Amino acid sequence: MKATAKDLRFHSKELLDTVNRGEEVVITFRGKPCAKLIPYREKKKEITENELFGIWEDNDIVQKVDEYVRGLRKGRF
Repeated sequence: MKATAKDLRFHSKELLDTVNRGEEVVITFRGKPCAKLIPYREKKKEITENELFGIWEDNDIVQKVDEYVRGLRKGRF
């Protein structure tokens, strides 16, 4: 579907309804295509394992991670 910039200004609700139905809307300005409204689709992130697993694996500074983390949690006083 094509719509002008004026249509976008005055009929935005109808254009958004059109996009929600799955159609694409090309916005024209002075007769030339300027923008495209397309349906928004969220990417489904497939997590097969915990993202944080192995985060300390390549850290050469900290050899014993458990002791290091316990020291951080210990507090100052």
